[in-house]
Amino acid sequence: MKEALPMQLSPETRKDFARRTARALLDIGAVECADQRPFILSSGVASPVYINVRKVISYPALREMMMGFATEILDSEIGRDRIDAVAGAETAGIPFAAWIAALSGLPMQYVRKRAQGFGPAARIEGVSTPGQRVLLIEDLTTDGASKIRFCQALREAGLKVSHVLMLFHYDIFPETRVALDQHGLRLHALANWGDILAEAETRDSFPRPALDALRAFIDAPLDWSAAHGGVGSLSF
Repeated sequence: MKEALPMQLSPETRKDFARRTARALLDIGAVECADQRPFILSSGVASPVYINVRKVISYPALREMMMGFATEILDSEIGRDRIDAVAGAETAGIPFAAWIAALSGLPMQYVRKRAQGFGPAARIEGVSTPGQRVLLIEDLTTDGASKIRFCQALREAGLKVSHVLMLFHYDIFPETRVALDQHGLRLHALANWGDILAEAETRDSFPRPALDALRAFIDAPLDWSAAHGGVGSLSF
């Protein structure tokens, strides 16, 4: 007997989630435009903008709204009955994993960046068992490299992970989805830079030069990065 597929959200509902998430991130000042010098991300990419999704934890109403969106995506795009536990990635993914676990009724773990102790499960905190199907939770991803490393740690502990759920995905590097696909991972996110740009233009959130720089970055991020002191390619 084939496993039933989860009921998909409509494209209109997904767009509404993205629009409201982008609006919320702008409202709380989670998006910052560079002044004189670009931001250099952990990947080495130079960027005209920086987003701090972790600010969401300090805004209860917006936090509740976004965690509701995330749980609906879990149910519709992944299937709650296909997941045995959620795992927060140290450190930013941990609070979001806790709230999603509370809303969904699923057990929670978290995965460390580095091992504490010995054995294959030394990076996993919480109760886990081999064969358990785990959903990785994060705040955001730029190029996806750290998500792959976290998922590898979960797999080395004997867990099964096929999906990563987050609030924000840069979604401007084609290499990201290719790399995730090669590692058997599917990414789900509430919003991306295109959603931020659309909302920022509608609301005149930033000066025109800042919006122009963001648009140029979205269109050709690695070219923009290389021209502003950052890397011109990604490595996984």
